[in-house]
Amino acid sequence: MDLLSLRYFQAVARHEHISRAAEELRVAQPSLSRTIARLEADVGVPLFDRHGRRIRLNQFGAAFLRRVNRALAELDDARRELSDAAGLARGSVSLASETLLTITEPVKSFIAEHPGVAVRLFQATPEVMAERLSEGQVDFCLASEVLDGPGLGHDVLLREEVLLAVPLGHRLAGRREVTMADLAGEPVVTTRPGIWQRTLAERLFSEAGLELVVACEIDEPTTGIEMVIAGLGVGFGPAWYLHSPLAASQLPFSPVRLAAPGAERVLRLFWREGAYVSEAARRFRDHLTASLMAT
Repeated sequence: MDLLSLRYFQAVARHEHISRAAEELRVAQPSLSRTIARLEADVGVPLFDRHGRRIRLNQFGAAFLRRVNRALAELDDARRELSDAAGLARGSVSLASETLLTITEPVKSFIAEHPGVAVRLFQATPEVMAERLSEGQVDFCLASEVLDGPGLGHDVLLREEVLLAVPLGHRLAGRREVTMADLAGEPVVTTRPGIWQRTLAERLFSEAGLELVVACEIDEPTTGIEMVIAGLGVGFGPAWYLHSPLAASQLPFSPVRLAAPGAERVLRLFWREGAYVSEAARRFRDHLTASLMAT
């Protein structure tokens, strides 16, 4: 058993698919399959259930994965701790976020102040963020959903009002405020399930006793605004974005206040409790926290 085989196992367990794991690792599929077979022979039990070309992590594999994740995360922390001794000139920090629009300006100003720090950013769903954080692939995650996973801590960085984006010419356009009753039967442009806009929309409509009519599912706020402008429906968005120069540069639409309890976005920064945090990562965290809390 060696570190390379454990990292290969970790990737296969994450994808539960040999070819996808091989593509991520940039190795040949037969070589990856042989490595997993040798690892299973070494531990003495099968780690995956195989059904034709499909594989699924079994109970032995799940138990082994928890230990492997912990061991590799400790080794990665040790590497970062030793590298940190070289100071900020060789430091690095990595962050996963549901959207990169929120952090564009803080990252820009941090890089200007710390040009020697390598900043790596990943856009991901909440499930993938929790996975990457638990495996030690990133230092922090920024999410509007609560991430599930053992040993994850978080701070609330921002609470902001969520507004309704309405196409011009719509019956609600130009209103100062609308209620959920005003949205009965309205088609909604929203994200796919699991992302905060969809979770919020489902909760607000459910609490109002209304059915959520999804007109369009999107992944990025900019796409959502374009679909609202096209007249597909109304959409939910954070106040900072709907009033931002970026949104204003798009074709026009009408931002309207939403009179509904809990119509807000809660932005949280997550980390692995007990994990080593480098000097570069600490400075990035403090800079990002100060920047977002000041908005």
